[in-house]
Amino acid sequence: MAQGKRCRLSDMKPGDRFRIEKVDVPDPMLKRRLLDLGFVPGGEVKVGPRSPLGDPTAYRVCGTTIALRKEESDYIYGEKIRHD
Repeated sequence: MAQGKRCRLSDMKPGDRFRIEKVDVPDPMLKRRLLDLGFVPGGEVKVGPRSPLGDPTAYRVCGTTIALRKEESDYIYGEKIRHD
């Protein structure tokens, strides 16, 4: 993904850094959970390793590592800011 292009968090590769622009979840309970975990607009996320079968993926947000399944990270939109 090109830097600055809007995409989903689930599209990022391990080592990428991502800035959240929007959390667009149809289920209000899941949206509240993601926001409470730190996936908030303006927040930065570092993508960690994927599980051996590819799902879930670890994400470093607000100093904590959180594992999300692809179906959850599909709702988080933003842009890649760099790759470490």
